[in-house]
Amino acid sequence: MHLGIIAMIVAAGSLAAAEFTYPPAVDLATIQARLAQTTAEHPRLLASGAELAALRTTALPPQAAELAAGVIRDAKAMLAVAPITRKQEGRRLLGQSRRCLKRCLTLAMAYHLTGDDAYAKRGQEEMLAVAGFSDWNPSHYLDVAEMTLGMAIGYDWLYHQLDPAARAAIRDAILAKGVRVPWENPKYAGWSKAGNNWGQVCHAGMVAGALVTREDDPELAAKTVERALRDVTVSLRAFAPKGSYPEGPGYWNYGTSFNVVLVASLESVFGTSFGLDLAPGFATTAEYVPLVYGPSGQSFNYADGGAGRGPQEVLHWFAKRYDRPDWLLHEDEILAAYLPRMGSARSAESDGERLLPLALLWMQASPAQMDIRLPLNWQSEGHVPITLHRSSWTDPNASFVGIKAGSPSASHGHMDIGSFVFDADGLRWAIDLGAESYHGIESRGMNLWSSAQDSDRWKIFRLNNTSHNTLVIDGALQYVKGQAKIVGFSDQGDFPHTVVDMSDVYRNQVKTAFRGVAMLASGEVLIQDHLTGGKPGTKVRWGFLTKGKPESLAAPAVTLLSGKKSLRVTRLTPEETVWQAFESARPPQEWDTPNPNSCILGFEAVFPESGELKLAVLLTPGSRSAESLVETLVLRQPENW
Repeated sequence: MHLGIIAMIVAAGSLAAAEFTYPPAVDLATIQARLAQTTAEHPRLLASGAELAALRTTALPPQAAELAAGVIRDAKAMLAVAPITRKQEGRRLLGQSRRCLKRCLTLAMAYHLTGDDAYAKRGQEEMLAVAGFSDWNPSHYLDVAEMTLGMAIGYDWLYHQLDPAARAAIRDAILAKGVRVPWENPKYAGWSKAGNNWGQVCHAGMVAGALVTREDDPELAAKTVERALRDVTVSLRAFAPKGSYPEGPGYWNYGTSFNVVLVASLESVFGTSFGLDLAPGFATTAEYVPLVYGPSGQSFNYADGGAGRGPQEVLHWFAKRYDRPDWLLHEDEILAAYLPRMGSARSAESDGERLLPLALLWMQASPAQMDIRLPLNWQSEGHVPITLHRSSWTDPNASFVGIKAGSPSASHGHMDIGSFVFDADGLRWAIDLGAESYHGIESRGMNLWSSAQDSDRWKIFRLNNTSHNTLVIDGALQYVKGQAKIVGFSDQGDFPHTVVDMSDVYRNQVKTAFRGVAMLASGEVLIQDHLTGGKPGTKVRWGFLTKGKPESLAAPAVTLLSGKKSLRVTRLTPEETVWQAFESARPPQEWDTPNPNSCILGFEAVFPESGELKLAVLLTPGSRSAESLVETLVLRQPENW
C-alpha cells in the first residue's frame, strides 16, 4: 500500500517522501492535496487490511505467535468485562481512557487474528459506551488523546464489522469529542507546543482520529496533520542529541511509544512521516532503553518513574527499521515473563501494556546469536545529562552505575542531582524510590507541579535530595534552578569515569561541589566528592538508599546483605566519621508513601576550618576481590576535576 500511495503522489507532481527534511516544511495546501490522494479503504491506520489479514494467514515468528495467543486470551477475558464508565479519579479520566485504548486495540487485533465476530461485537459495545460519554475530559487532554486513539483504531480496524448506526455514532464521537475539541475551544490546545510527553501523546491521538475520519471532514484532517508536523517538533527536541529522554526511562516508554504511533500512522496513510523520523536523536533513541537498564533488570529511574520494566512494543519498530536487533536485548525474556499474565481477569480490567498488540506488526524472528554493539560506557549529553558505566554486557553478575546531572527544575524532575544507582551480582544495591502518587498528593490540595524553591513538591520525601543517593548539606535542599554539568567523562582504559560539577545546585551552601564515579577493572565502583567553600562546622551527609541489610556499622567497611549476596561499602575518607543508618522506611510526613525494607546507609562529615572536604567510598560486590590499588585510586583525579 505504501509504495502505491507514493507512486500516486509522485505521479501527481507532489513532493516525494525522500524530499522531506527535518523539521518538516509542509504547508496546509500540500497536506490537503496529499490527503485527497490517500486511500479511502479501511483499515488504513498503522496497517492495511491485507497486512492485518496476513497475521492470521502467515506463520509468525515464535515469540510473535506466543504474543498473538496472549492477545487472544486477553480479548476472550474482555468478553466478560463490562464496558468502561465515565469515572474520574480526581482531575483525571486517564485510567479509563487507557482501558478504552487497551480494549479497542486488543479486541480489534484479536478479531483479525481469528476472524471471530465475538471480538468485533465486544469492541463495538465498548466504543458505543465511550461515544455516549458527555465528554472525554478535555481539561486534562491526555485523557482525550488516549481515548481518541483507542476509538480511532477500533473504528478503523473493525470498520466493516460495525453496524452502520454504531459506525456513525463512533465516528461522530471521534470528531466531536476528540479531533474538533482543540479547534473549537483553544483553551484545550495548550498541549500543542508542549516540550514533554504531552505533545507526543496528544498529537498522536488527534492525528489518528483525523486520519480515520478524513473523508468525513477533510479540512479538519488536513489542519490537524499540519499542526502536528509543525508543533510536535517541540517535543521531539527531547531526543537530541543522542536519544536520551529528559523525563527518564518510564516516560521514554510513554512519550516515544506515542511518537512512534504518530510516525507509523502518517506512514501508513501517506507513505511518509514528512521527515519527523529525521529529528536529531530519534533514530538512535531505542539504544537508550538497554543502556539505561541495569543487569538487575531495573532501570536508572531518575525523575518520576519506576524502576520496573515490562515489554516495550516500540523497540520492535526501531529494531526492524534500523536493523539493530541488539536494541531488543533481553526483550524476549521480558515478554516471556509477561505472557502468562495475559488472559487473566486482572489483565482484562487493567490498562497496562495497552499498546503491546502493536508489536505484532513489527516483530521479527530473534537472531540465532546477538551481535551486541552497545557501548559499556555512555553519556547522554542534552539538558538532563546522565552517564552510565557497565563492566560487561554478557556477565549476569556485571557491575553497573548510572549518575545524573541536570536540574531539579526539569520536567518531572527530582532533587536527584549527583544521585546514582548501582547494580552488581544481579541486584540493585543503590536504589531510587521513583515517583510519589500524583493523585495522593493532589487530593490533599498540595501543589505537586510547581518547581518553585518553596513548592509543596519539595516537601515530598521521594522528590527531594534527602531520599536520593547524593549529598545533603546542613539539611538544606538543592537549588531548584541550578544546573549541574558533566565536566569529565572517559570510556577509555582501566578507569572509565564521570565527573559532575554540582556547584550551581549547592549554591549558597558551598563554593564548589564535584562528584566523580569510576568503574574499576575489578567491577568495584569508586565514588568521590570534593567540596570547597563550606562553612566550618557545617555537616555534609553522604548516603545511599538501599534494601541491603547492614551487618554492623562500627567499622570503616560495612557489609550489606541481600539473601546470599553481599556488598561491602568502604569509607575511605574522611576516616574520623562513623556509618549511620538514616530513616527511609517511614518518611517524615503523613503524605509520604512508606518504603519498607529500606534504609539510607551514610555518614556525616564536618567542614574543617579550611572549608574543604573530600569524601570517598568504594563499593565492592561480594563476587569481586577487593581492589589492591585503592590507596592510589583514591588520589587519582581526572584532569579536569
